[in-house]
Amino acid sequence: MEKIRCSWCGTDPLYVKYHDEEWGVPVRDDKMLFEFLTLETFQAGLSWITVLRKRENFRKAFDNFDYKKVAKYDDDKIADLMQDAGIIRNGAKIKAAVTNALAFMEVQKEFGSFSKYIWGFVNGEQIVNPMPNHKNVPATTPLSDEISKDLKKRGFKFVGSTVVYAHMQATGMVDDHIDACFKKTKS
Repeated sequence: MEKIRCSWCGTDPLYVKYHDEEWGVPVRDDKMLFEFLTLETFQAGLSWITVLRKRENFRKAFDNFDYKKVAKYDDDKIADLMQDAGIIRNGAKIKAAVTNALAFMEVQKEFGSFSKYIWGFVNGEQIVNPMPNHKNVPATTPLSDEISKDLKKRGFKFVGSTVVYAHMQATGMVDDHIDACFKKTKS
């Protein structure tokens, strides 16, 4: 019997693999949280599949999302990244990745880890939303509005509420799989 999946992943093998192995799975590792945050900022205004197809190129270009290295990128490195056809060449988003790496480390200093900070908004527990179909999936929520405001206050860039909610979904802070999906967290 074929597995029931969320319809948004379609049949593209890369999208199906992402759906089955990553989307909605709780992530508490700071390095992975930084990777998702960076990819989500590059995704702003684009489709997620566009970013997924370039993910390995992003990993190479951004030192495997080592935020300590990204925080030290200078104008020369940013200029090099602007020439890298394997990534999304948006100067503002590239600079935001550097700014966000610096802010990310400040959050780590204050909270002990970025994970403690971000998961603190949901008291460390995944929110499992009833989801009869994907027509009901919100782009933002009052909680993503709150997190977005807090991130911006801390100096993060390209972290509007829609980006934040997508990050929450990707990192499993919320489970928005449709109820019939084999990946839905069962209560």
